[in-house]
Amino acid sequence: MSTYRVETRPETATAGITDTVTMSEIARIADRIPEVAGWIVEHGSHPAGAPYFRYQVIDMDAELVVEVGFPVPDDAALTSSGDVTVGAIPAGRYVTTVHHGHPDSLVDATGALLRWAEEEGLTFDRHDTDAGDAWAGRLELYLTDPAEQPDMAQWDTELAFKLAD
Repeated sequence: MSTYRVETRPETATAGITDTVTMSEIARIADRIPEVAGWIVEHGSHPAGAPYFRYQVIDMDAELVVEVGFPVPDDAALTSSGDVTVGAIPAGRYVTTVHHGHPDSLVDATGALLRWAEEEGLTFDRHDTDAGDAWAGRLELYLTDPAEQPDMAQWDTELAFKLAD
C-alpha cells in the first residue's frame, strides 16, 4: 500500500533536455540523462539531487513532451546551450509518494496516485491542450543509483505531482 502526502516544495533550479517521444520511445530520452549530468559538470556545477523525468504534456496514445534532467544549486551560474535548457520546477503544493519496484510498474503507481487525489478532492495544476494534458509539475525522481543497485525491481522512484493553487 502506498503512502501519499501533500507537501509544499520550493522552486527548484534545473538543467535538462526536453524531447517529444511516444511511450515506446521513452528510452531515447532516458538515455540522455548522463549527457545532462556531464553538461552540468562541464559548465562548472554539479547535480544537486536525483535525476528526474518531468512530463510536460501527456497524450498516452500519441506523444509525450518529456524533460529529463537534474536539480542544480540555486546559485549555479548556468546558461542554456545546445540541447540543455536551464529552468526550474515550480514551487507549490505537491502530492508525493515513493514507488518501490521496476520502472515498468510506474504506470500503475501513477494511476493509483491520481485515483487517491481524486478521492481526496484534490485538483492538479494541469490543463487540456490540443497536444494532450499539460502539467505544471508532474515528476518522477529516480532515487536509486543504478551503479549501486542494478536490479531495477529494487529501485525507488518518487512521484511528485503539483496541485493547483
